[in-house]
Amino acid sequence: MKRTLLVLFTLSLASNAFASSTSKEGEKKGSLKDEIKAYVQHHLKDSHDFYLGSYKEAGKKHYVGYIGLPVILWDNGLHYFSSAKFKHGKAVVQKGSNYYKLYHGKIYITDADGSIVYDADHHPTNEKPLDLSMTKSVITMLLTALFMFFLFRSLARSYGTNGNIAKGIGRFFEPIIIYIRDDIAIPNIGEKHHGRYMSFLLTVFFFIWFLNLLGLTPLGINVTGNIAVTFGLALITFLLTNLTANKNYWAHIFWMPGVPVLMKIALIPIELLGVVIKPFSLLIRLYANMQAGHIVLMSLIGLMFIFNNWLGSSLSFALAFSISIIELLVALLQAYIFTMLSALYFGFAVEEHHDEAH
Repeated sequence: MKRTLLVLFTLSLASNAFASSTSKEGEKKGSLKDEIKAYVQHHLKDSHDFYLGSYKEAGKKHYVGYIGLPVILWDNGLHYFSSAKFKHGKAVVQKGSNYYKLYHGKIYITDADGSIVYDADHHPTNEKPLDLSMTKSVITMLLTALFMFFLFRSLARSYGTNGNIAKGIGRFFEPIIIYIRDDIAIPNIGEKHHGRYMSFLLTVFFFIWFLNLLGLTPLGINVTGNIAVTFGLALITFLLTNLTANKNYWAHIFWMPGVPVLMKIALIPIELLGVVIKPFSLLIRLYANMQAGHIVLMSLIGLMFIFNNWLGSSLSFALAFSISIIELLVALLQAYIFTMLSALYFGFAVEEHHDEAH
């Protein structure tokens, strides 16, 4: 029930944001579609600031719940300031003799007038400093990590103070932890080696799940729809798989037992390619599913204002609400799939050698 109310609140807030940012009565539909498309693209991208919504009043755009995030740049020295100084890309920030401008979510080196130079394809050619900023996605991941730390720390403490019985919110998470151990880790990795990977499997499952759920709240944070984030998670799985693998794992890649010599030579590049493809499939699957879910949901909300009548808008709202409920399942499902496949790859890496007779 609480999740249903949260979804309704999300749709309501998103609708208000669309209504306030879309064109006034009498404007052409083409401009409305372009504005909705721009709104969806903005939602999918990371940003240097955070706000719940915006509205226009007397031709001026106002932001609700705006928070400027720390901007950290390396450009012949370290420069840091609040992103609020950019004033949503309308102002130029001076640090020493350097000038910086926020343009389409990226920071460029410019002059006092904020000039942006374009190439033939209308792409900015200004140099960019090394951007180490605390963006919306970075802040979200740090807060999620802190939340997980205190949540599971309290769960661990409850075992010591309550006779090895979880209490409070820990009673909800304990069965999930046991499920990951008994139905994901042990069957795929084995009783002997599963303990080495349990900390990572639990961390990555809850980390992805919580981030996916945050993406469905009115906060509008699309962390797991960022390919850089999914790449980082998949890279850790790749490194753990190959750095902890036993000799039997590498023997099956470079010199497969029981296979003719010529066939072995032909299969080596295919097996090596598979080493890279497996983590690549992890990052693409998570990124594509979460990105597509956000695009569909925001597009359906946008259709409410394109139809602009009780029938079409009502149907769009009903579809958007249904997709939001499905996304709650997808948020959990994608965390489960990433964890399951990671455990499967770890199992390949530590599988023991079996004799032909056995």
